[in-house]
Amino acid sequence: MAELIGGLGTSHVPSIGVALDRGLRDTPDWKPFFDGYIPGQKWVQDKKPDIAVVIFNDHGNSFFLDRIPTFAVGAAATYNPIDEAWGKRDIAPFEGAVDFSWHFIDKLVERHFDPLICQEIEVDHGLQVPMELFWGRPERWPVKVVPIWVNTIQYPIPTPQRCWDMGVVLREAIETWPTDERVVILGTGGLSHQLQGARAGFLNREADLAWLEGIATDPQKYRDMTREDYVEQFGSEGAELIMWLVMRGAMDADVELIMKHYHAPASMTGAGMVVLENHA
Repeated sequence: MAELIGGLGTSHVPSIGVALDRGLRDTPDWKPFFDGYIPGQKWVQDKKPDIAVVIFNDHGNSFFLDRIPTFAVGAAATYNPIDEAWGKRDIAPFEGAVDFSWHFIDKLVERHFDPLICQEIEVDHGLQVPMELFWGRPERWPVKVVPIWVNTIQYPIPTPQRCWDMGVVLREAIETWPTDERVVILGTGGLSHQLQGARAGFLNREADLAWLEGIATDPQKYRDMTREDYVEQFGSEGAELIMWLVMRGAMDADVELIMKHYHAPASMTGAGMVVLENHA
């Protein structure tokens, strides 16, 4: 069977990609953030995964408010980076793990999920940025990807428990996949931020830091929270953190928090990452 080698949680803030495009990586504003990912990059280099399952949300680029699936799974051979109106970015297309995608989709349907299946679709910064944060910007990506889109944009978004349940099915798909491929799961989004309304600019450092620890040690707390709780604690856009629960639900009950990183710049988004491994 395939092997689940770990789970990564990370922000996918679009300005991260802009900073890389403009050569700002080592400027005073950005260097503390990017340096915090160096241990995570080394972890990925050492573990050498074959497949990266990336859970993220589209930001009005491939889906829009007139048609947003609660869950969608990619089954394409290639995923091109979409132009988000900033111009085409100089990053390679992503190769899809097509056969494993179909295997996972079949498991989802067996477990009474009804995902939208995407055989031709482009991917925005929700996938691009996490891949760059851990793998840099290679001429060709060393892993194949399985994109999972979660609606965190338009009400009603899925419950935290439903995201966890999807992670349980993902673990089953990995453990029944008859290859020796090594799989890493990336839960992306957040941390706390709100982009509109009376709380525009909201950022909750205390809740962010508790999340980075608690997602490893006390995930039940975050499964039990309501969607409204997520908005209250993390902001309307910070509710993206429910997508980390897909990653966490695929892992063992007890995990080891290998590393974490948090950075709250003079902007509107708390940002950071964790690397988790199963104790076994």
